Amino acid sequence: MNGDPKLYELLDELGIQYEYIEHPEAPTIEIAKKYWEGHDAKHCKNLFFRNHKGNQHYLVLLDCDADMDIHSIEKQLHQGKLSFASPERMMKYLGVKPGSVTPFGLINDAEHHVIVFIDETLQQAEKVSFHPCINTASLMILKDDLIRFINHQGNTWQWIKLY
Repeated sequence: MNGDPKLYELLDELGIQYEYIEHPEAPTIEIAKKYWEGHDAKHCKNLFFRNHKGNQHYLVLLDCDADMDIHSIEKQLHQGKLSFASPERMMKYLGVKPGSVTPFGLINDAEHHVIVFIDETLQQAEKVSFHPCINTASLMILKDDLIRFINHQGNTWQWIKLY
């Protein structure tokens, strides 16, 4: 299976069941959508930001069909001016490369540095999907298991209305 073996070990340890889809590299939502057809999960867009000082990082999860711009997210998060985090920061805090950002990358955030914001519209989803730290596969899990995963990792998180 594609992805970080530590992730699969942790999911098994937590008893989190998942559906695995292997596919060609899918670094954007537009590309990934064609591989998700016929699956009943709500597919998510995952954005990784830093604050203007570069001392805090945020992972924002939202519906893949949502149109959000960074200024709108700044207003909603009340965290000051944000910018997209660099590939180096993605690797340092999530252990992923651009195009593979995922909440599963929190397995690499040993210091619980990253704050997670989840759009409240995802509360309505039964299942959600994310890359398993690499964009050549997708995992579908129950939304409640996503919350259990984040809680287990120890990162601060909250539901937020993004649009």
